[in-house]
Amino acid sequence: MTRRQAVDTRELRARYPDVFDRPASARLATPAMIVAAFAILIYGLVDLDFSPSRFFAGLSQLGWISLMMIPPDPGSSLPVYLKALGETLSIALLGTTLAAVFALPVSLLAARNVVPSKLLRFPVRRVLDSIRGVDTLIWALVWINVVGLGPFAGVLAIAVSDFGAFGKLFSEAIEAADQKQVEGIRASGGSPLHEIRFGLLPQVLPVIAGQVLYFIESNTRSATIIGIVGAGGIGLQLAEQIRVLEWQKVSFLILMILVAVAAIDFISGKLRFAIIGRRAVA
Repeated sequence: MTRRQAVDTRELRARYPDVFDRPASARLATPAMIVAAFAILIYGLVDLDFSPSRFFAGLSQLGWISLMMIPPDPGSSLPVYLKALGETLSIALLGTTLAAVFALPVSLLAARNVVPSKLLRFPVRRVLDSIRGVDTLIWALVWINVVGLGPFAGVLAIAVSDFGAFGKLFSEAIEAADQKQVEGIRASGGSPLHEIRFGLLPQVLPVIAGQVLYFIESNTRSATIIGIVGAGGIGLQLAEQIRVLEWQKVSFLILMILVAVAAIDFISGKLRFAIIGRRAVA
């Protein structure tokens, strides 16, 4: 049995020399990467002035703030907070909708099966990448300086940021569509517009709708964050209450945000499941 195993090992070495006789550089690559990553981690902790003593000392302050948040109490500002929450939801819904509407036709220009020419697709994809590379918070700061404080800047920030993301996601969904329907329409004498309208869009619209619903849920949180920098909504109210140390109102606002996000998550999940279900039946 031992002799047979030795023969099998020799055969395997002869058949797969790259596996058994790896060069030293290949064997040391993984340990070197682990050591380098650990060294970068240590350097980052030192460079960012990480201090365990400061962290544990701050836990007592965090506990004190948590006690000050109990019980949540809006005081006499409940109507103002409800209006601000509605404003935040409106910013997320309108910004996402605008982004999806404008991104859909542009995504067709970025799809390989719609525009075969790489010369035409390349600038469209690079523009989408450039827009997507800038965070929503940065766009909010830009639009606040352009149109002023308020929810209008928040809508524009979410719309521009999501335009780049939707353009990439929609184009990938279009490229993944089954080409048999398109070929059937082409064989029956349909124009390129007919191929898009009746061959591609019926396949990708359920996917696009699911992505838009997910982004509405995600942008509810984003609208809260950009509100802190002056783009309107409940984030502005939250920043003001933190600034004046009204911790009971802060906790109430946080609960409002959590409930709103949970409700939108539940509703969008049901809608996405319904869309996927209808697609499966179709």
